[in-house]
Amino acid sequence: MFTGIIESLGTVQEIKKDKDNVHITVESLITDELKIDQSVAHNGICMTVVSIDKNFYTVTAIGETIKKTNLSDLKVGDIINLERAMKLGDRLDGHIVQGHVDQIATCIVANETNGSWYYTFKYDETIGNITIEKGSITVNGVSLTVVDSRKNEFSVAIIPYTFENTNFKSFEIGTKVNLEFDLIGKYISKLYSNKQVGID
Repeated sequence: MFTGIIESLGTVQEIKKDKDNVHITVESLITDELKIDQSVAHNGICMTVVSIDKNFYTVTAIGETIKKTNLSDLKVGDIINLERAMKLGDRLDGHIVQGHVDQIATCIVANETNGSWYYTFKYDETIGNITIEKGSITVNGVSLTVVDSRKNEFSVAIIPYTFENTNFKSFEIGTKVNLEFDLIGKYISKLYSNKQVGID
């Protein structure tokens, strides 16, 4: 379980394909605090640390994860958002995040607006996910509040701190990002959908 508050940034050092899996080696300032078998969210994707070597650690993504996320776009040198699993008793500064990406979206607006940044993302609405204004959304692992919600689009505003301490500063029109929709909203949407088709 995560909160969507980014703890550190990492740099992709190596990407190795192994059948349907991909092994990703990352350099990060938090590497010396990690343990093998520990869960870490990478751009919002929960993956397990499988090896550690000095300042580098490696995680493995399975084929199913690669299909549902933007991992296939990842390149050596890319900067990724990192968050370790929350501790029991910690403050929940963001919102409840599972690290299970629902789908990807494409950035269609990226503008600076008087010291903050405004982004709009477009996603495939046929999958059944929704956003609401003032609701929570996780973009590349970052817990954010939706400021404008439309059919298959939503916008968020980023403060300077978030811009400087996440990989949002690399976003441009066409950038693909990982989305995890609000957990409570997903359950409500599912219940409503079931009622609509007459499932009790």
